[in-house]
Amino acid sequence: MKRIKWMLLICACSVTAVYGQKTDRDYLRSGNKLYKDSLFVKAEVDYRKALEVNPKSADALYNLGNSLLMQEKGKEAMEQLDAASRLEKDKEKLAHIYHNMGVILQASKQLPQCIEAYKQALRNNPKDDETRYNLALAQKQLKDQQQQQEQNQQQEQKQDQKQDEKEQNKDQQDQDKKQQNQNNQQQQNQNQMSKENAEQLLNAVMQDEKNVQDKVKKAIQMQGRKLEKDW
Repeated sequence: MKRIKWMLLICACSVTAVYGQKTDRDYLRSGNKLYKDSLFVKAEVDYRKALEVNPKSADALYNLGNSLLMQEKGKEAMEQLDAASRLEKDKEKLAHIYHNMGVILQASKQLPQCIEAYKQALRNNPKDDETRYNLALAQKQLKDQQQQQEQNQQQEQKQDQKQDEKEQNKDQQDQDKKQQNQNNQQQQNQNQMSKENAEQLLNAVMQDEKNVQDKVKKAIQMQGRKLEKDW
C-alpha cells in the first residue's frame, strides 16, 4: 500500500522570548493534534503559523506538506516537502520526506521521478520495508507503462502502414483508370478514322464506277453513230 508517512513531533518547549508569545513548536503541537483528529485544514493553518515564526522549520514544512497531501493538494504538498528536504539533516526524517514525495509522484504517474524519490528514502533509511515495497511497485508500473507504450507505437505503425498501402492502391487505381481512359480515347479515335477511311474508299469506288459507266455510255453512243453512217 502506498501509505503516507507522518511523524508526530514531540519536542520540548523552547523558552519564549516574550511571555505569552507562541513558538513554532507550540503551533506544531497544536497542528499535530488537529492532524491526528483528521482536521487537516485547521492543521494546515497552525503549520503555516509555525512557519511564520520560523520559516526554516523543516518539521513545519514537512507536516504542512502532509496536511496538504491529505487535502489532495498534491502540487502544493510537493513544494513543501521539497523545501523540507533541503533543510532537514536527520536521515530518518529525510527518509520520511522522500517517501511521501514518492507517494505524490506515484499517484500522478511520474514514475521515473517517483522511483528516484523512493531510492533517496532508502539511502537515508535502508531498513524501510514499506518504501522498498513501494519502489518495487513503481518499477513494475514503469515497466508495464513502457511495454504499453511500445505496443501502442507498434499499433500506430501498423495503422500508418495500412493507410500508406491504401493510398498507394488508390493512386494505382487512379493511374489505371487514367490509362484506361486514354486507351478508350485512342480506340475511339481509331474507330473514327476507320469509319472516315471506309467512307472515303466507298466514295472513291462509287466515283470510279460512275466514271466507268460514263465511259461505257460514251463508247456506246460513239458506236451507235458509226453504225448510222455505215447505213
